[in-house]
Amino acid sequence: MTDNIPLQPVRQKKRMDSRPRAGCGEWLRCCGGGEPRPRTVWLGHPEKRDQRYPRNVINNQKYNFFTFLPGVLFNQFKYFFNLYFLLLACSQFVPEMRLGALYTYWVPLGFVLAVTIIREAVEEIRCYMRDKEVNSQVYSRLTAREINMRDWDFTELTVQQGIQTGTVKVKSSSIQVGDLIIVEKNQRVPADMIFLRTSEKNGSCFLRTDQLDGETDWKLRLPVACTQRLPTAADLLQIRSYVYAEEPNIDIHNFVGTFTREDSDPPISESLSIENALWAGTVTASGTVVGVVLYTGRELRSVMNTSNPRSKIGLFDLEVNCLTKILFGALVVVSLVMVALQHFAGRWYLQIIRFLLLFSNIIPISLRVNLDMGKIVYSWVIRRDSKIPGTVVRSSTIPEQLGRISYLLTDKTGTLTQNEMVFKRLHLGTVAYGLDSMDEVQSHIFSIYTQQPQDPPAQKGSAPTTKVRRTMSSRVHEAVKAIALCHNVTPVYESNGVTDQAEAEKQYEDSCRVYQASSPDEVALVQWTESVGLTLVGRDQSSMQLRTPGDQILNFTILQLFPFTYESKRMGIIVRDESTGEITFYMKGADVVMAGIVQYNDWLEEECGNMAREGLRVLVVAKKSLAEEQYQDFEARYVQAKLSVHDRSLKVATVIESLEMEMELLCLTGVEDQLQADVRPTLETLRNAGIKVWMLTGDKLETATCTAKNAHLVTRNQDIHIFRLVTNRGEAHLELNAFRRKHDCALVISGDSLEVCLKYYEYEFMELACQCPAVVCCRCAPTQKARIVRLLQERTGRLTCAVGDGGNDVSMIQESDCGVGVEGKEGKQASLAADFSVTQFRHLGRLLMVHGRNSYKRSAALSQFVIHRSLCISAMQAVFSSVFYFASVPLYQGFLIIGYSTIYTMFPVFSLVLDKDVKSEVAMLYPELYKDLLKGRPLSYKTFLIWVLISIYQGSTIMYGALLLFESEFVHIVAISFTSLILTELLMVALTIQTWHWLMTVAELLSLACYIASLVFLHEFIDVYFIATLSFLWKVSVITLVSCLPLYVLKYLRRRFSPPSYSKLTS
Repeated sequence: MTDNIPLQPVRQKKRMDSRPRAGCGEWLRCCGGGEPRPRTVWLGHPEKRDQRYPRNVINNQKYNFFTFLPGVLFNQFKYFFNLYFLLLACSQFVPEMRLGALYTYWVPLGFVLAVTIIREAVEEIRCYMRDKEVNSQVYSRLTAREINMRDWDFTELTVQQGIQTGTVKVKSSSIQVGDLIIVEKNQRVPADMIFLRTSEKNGSCFLRTDQLDGETDWKLRLPVACTQRLPTAADLLQIRSYVYAEEPNIDIHNFVGTFTREDSDPPISESLSIENALWAGTVTASGTVVGVVLYTGRELRSVMNTSNPRSKIGLFDLEVNCLTKILFGALVVVSLVMVALQHFAGRWYLQIIRFLLLFSNIIPISLRVNLDMGKIVYSWVIRRDSKIPGTVVRSSTIPEQLGRISYLLTDKTGTLTQNEMVFKRLHLGTVAYGLDSMDEVQSHIFSIYTQQPQDPPAQKGSAPTTKVRRTMSSRVHEAVKAIALCHNVTPVYESNGVTDQAEAEKQYEDSCRVYQASSPDEVALVQWTESVGLTLVGRDQSSMQLRTPGDQILNFTILQLFPFTYESKRMGIIVRDESTGEITFYMKGADVVMAGIVQYNDWLEEECGNMAREGLRVLVVAKKSLAEEQYQDFEARYVQAKLSVHDRSLKVATVIESLEMEMELLCLTGVEDQLQADVRPTLETLRNAGIKVWMLTGDKLETATCTAKNAHLVTRNQDIHIFRLVTNRGEAHLELNAFRRKHDCALVISGDSLEVCLKYYEYEFMELACQCPAVVCCRCAPTQKARIVRLLQERTGRLTCAVGDGGNDVSMIQESDCGVGVEGKEGKQASLAADFSVTQFRHLGRLLMVHGRNSYKRSAALSQFVIHRSLCISAMQAVFSSVFYFASVPLYQGFLIIGYSTIYTMFPVFSLVLDKDVKSEVAMLYPELYKDLLKGRPLSYKTFLIWVLISIYQGSTIMYGALLLFESEFVHIVAISFTSLILTELLMVALTIQTWHWLMTVAELLSLACYIASLVFLHEFIDVYFIATLSFLWKVSVITLVSCLPLYVLKYLRRRFSPPSYSKLTS
């Protein structure tokens, strides 16, 4: 299924900066396209272009065939660490500077580069394959050219007025501006288009826009009226018409353009708006549509809303890089001191260079290799964790980031919630029906439609209880009927293999019916009315049909429809019952607006509050019966208001409001967006770990607030400050002052208000928001999400983690220090763009608390131990040179120096990546352990200094001990000191380990065995007969004991009198 492949870039690393694309001007200029300008697009004639347009190609690769090797090498050597070792290796080609064999410098550097090049090549190939799959998606294009039948795959062919027309299959990458493209149901729109025709009878279509704006509400789109009236789609090629469109821009919620048909008399001109636009990345949810392509490639709205991702370098790597610079400073100082003690005699500048090479071990080249291999191990462990199945590590360079997150920014729909609405409550004021009592509602509806035809006198003579029951039944019936009629849902019938579509539509076949609507809430309400006996079976622009429990069809004429808007927070419908002729005005909306519309009652506010606290989305349903004259008067005024040119929306709203008075309150409905499994405990775990959670969503304010309460993102004892809508600097100033006076209060703010605050009071707003225990930003555009992440990074200096599941979350995920994608119903786009991919939000807890914590602590221990290993041998070299009159002669040569950092100590040191201080169950049970890492204590200047002092002490002890205890030959010094050094390193690894793994024991014994076995072949450097004597053994034992025993004593005393926080949990 290629339809699930995202159209916009997945992991694009063209530039290092992370600024969002506020427009495409710069990009177009640098590519030779000039400033973006408005355009005239002729239908079906791409050749009639008035400017150059970009190809409809997605390219996420960083390099091409020719730039790959130079690009990778440049990216490696632009960092101080790698450049230093390159210069070091090159210096060995100069005879005066050579200290040993060339392989001692070039083999380690070559190994590091080979690993990096292979890793980059694999990533580039994967990226190329993803791009190829996206660009190869096939669509149908209407064409009227003279076509060679052998070259094209025709699926339809017509001839009109001597012109050959038909459809040809084209790849997504071959689509041009002006092409007429056919998009089938459930197919992704390949480019930004204007909607011209649909196969739907009602003359409209629904779009799923979740990949673009994060909203799962289906959007209603209308075709251009002039083209929809044409008999066939092929007629689009017979008319002379064009679309005048605005220049490409970032705004996904607005569009301005005009459609003109020149060959009619007089010429027809229609205005175009967002209702006529089909943006790339959206999916057609109903019917087959035909559109004309306006924008392609980098001018797509979806691409312009994707920020340029930065190459992520972990904070841990930056800290290690900083420590290597300190070590380089120490290297220069030691070299200068050695030459100074020689009184700068002779060619002292050459001596400085030789000393720089001699002490080059101070900066360990194996550090980078060990850390990179460690990251690979962490990634493998994450993938293999059976408790978080399906987790994928897409960026193996930053697993340590997971252990230091301070701010978690999450999407709502599909990330915290399942995006599945469930009807939970019907409240009539005196009685409420929950999931467990819906059968009572069903029996009331059944009784209304089955008992009404019975003899009325028999009902009159019944007991008072029957009258009460009948009254309750009529109240329930009125409420259910209102819910079944007041909506924008359309039932659609599809073939199920047994019944074809036409037959299913005619017979209202239940098994073939699918509900389509602009909101999943609406569908949930209609599905509930179906479950209790009143089924919506048909609807078009002017009528609606309901089916009763007795299979009777009720026909209603739709007289007026007032759709839901963000400003009005309500929707209404006026219908006429065909059987009785009664006209009824039904309305439903948020309690804040409906409270002033319905008749006085004493229970609405209280019950709305109770249901909201349960995390339900509450709607208030009301009705008003209208007389024929009353409706005719309203209709006349309404039509007049719609024809006015000035203040049209205000006049229309005023006329509608004249009806919205003293309406009869029918019921409250409670719908719940089901949370993902274990969202509440996961959020509580994150909160206890010291991580602040912000929810950034494109959804409505009420919905976002409701979900925040339901998920316990906002705890029960916390107040919520809803930031009112502000449009200018003065309003923002007043609202910020009002917010400043509140303490320990969660903030809820809309994207529009956020934009105003950031424009005038960026610093003040971020300062206040960062103090909040939780923040909810609703109606957020994709670039706004990325901007919030960037501001948090700049203002706090803390690490951020972004979690999302839709295309609209890609910018936020790529901007954050650590991006996590959730594979959900909104496709895999966020998952592909993220550094880590999980299948459920609850897996995030274990990913951070266990794997993030372990990765950071292990890398901190590994890096400091590798530095200690190198400093030890450098301290010994310094003592050796000092004793022998500051000569720039190496203590160990050839294989000894390479073997020391590879086969003799590499496995035990690297086995530290398996170490852990507490079990994973304990880390999950006590998230407070994670909070300790936020201060960066495992790797700090303090711990670094401690390891430097340990290295100097051990290196000096071993070297002075060897010099004191050797008897006759210099080669004995090498044997004693080198053996003591190896044993010291093995014992220090054992001292550092907190939880033994069987592989650690194997590594220790294997390394020791390798050293003992290799002594036979090292006769060039070590006296083989001397090491077999008792004198050698006791000297090595004493030196090793003196270098390690004090540290073991200090470790015991520290654990005894100042134990770490986790020690109580492990005992």
